[in-house]
Amino acid sequence: MMDDVRTTVLNILTDLTGSDEVKENPDMNLFESGLLDSMGTVQLLLELQSQLGVDAPVSEFDRSEWATPNKIVAKVESMK
Repeated sequence: MMDDVRTTVLNILTDLTGSDEVKENPDMNLFESGLLDSMGTVQLLLELQSQLGVDAPVSEFDRSEWATPNKIVAKVESMK
């Protein structure tokens, strides 16, 4: 089951960023690299909600906890 979450998160990130780099380097900082901005963040949270049923309010979004693909996967798994 966990692999499904990982695959889904990485696919969402690939779609949002237009880059396969998120899969090749899951510890990269998405914000520092410029692949994810505040608009992308909102889209990410909406996609996570619709595809995985994870409700992460933007108001509680802590960029440091969601900075890398691996951190996003861990965060989503902890919320499921």
